[in-house]
Amino acid sequence: MFTTNEQFSKFSLGGVETALRFAQISLDSTEKLVKFNLEVSKQSLEDNIKVAQDLAGAKDPQEAVARINKLATESVEQAVTNSRNVYEIVTQAQGELAKLAEENLGTLNKSLINVIEDIAKNAPAGSEVTVNAVKTSVAAAAAAINSFTKAAQQVNEFAETSVKAASSATADAVKATTKRASNTSAS
Repeated sequence: MFTTNEQFSKFSLGGVETALRFAQISLDSTEKLVKFNLEVSKQSLEDNIKVAQDLAGAKDPQEAVARINKLATESVEQAVTNSRNVYEIVTQAQGELAKLAEENLGTLNKSLINVIEDIAKNAPAGSEVTVNAVKTSVAAAAAAINSFTKAAQQVNEFAETSVKAASSATADAVKATTKRASNTSAS
């Protein structure tokens, strides 16, 4: 016989647990981002004070330009580093949420198959073809979701590699430009 109340109770409890895990992951990630932003703001304030003091100590315009170029390079490098850190926090949260979704889809799929099998046991004679068609549809949907999940992971890995390459290229370009500017101003 069906134990629908028990099945619905388990399903509801699973949903509540999933919602709580989702909320915990979201709050942890938000906390990391806020903490990081506060640290960056504090460091930025300290850096601005240092910059003002450093520029005030310049003895001539060429020295001031050289110091400004150096500060610009350091600023861009810091911005690239900060972007990487934010990207890592977001990527970590995305990975945890994807894992949670994948776990829940697996559990949902198993539960659905169990319900279908329970229905099949009590189904009238001659309904085997319909039950098998439903089972096949559920299996096909699960395979499609699995393929979609794998494709999304591949896109995420590609994006991560691209972001790392772009940030390294940006930092290298800034260093090269600053070096050229320093050589030009020294001439």
